[in-house]
Amino acid sequence: MNPRWLLRAKRWAQNPPSPAKIKFVAAILLFCLILFGIERVWGWPDWLTPNDLRRAR
Repeated sequence: MNPRWLLRAKRWAQNPPSPAKIKFVAAILLFCLILFGIERVWGWPDWLTPNDLRRAR
């Protein structure tokens, strides 16, 4: 493990993030997981797929 990560972990343990920041990061992670789940269940919509201009020639 890189010594910088140990120093960062030490600082994080001494000054943990606020509950609001933890909730914000958890909400972003939850949103990403929901998007991933929707994409896995229903697939990627065709209207969001860009056209391949190289093949159109």
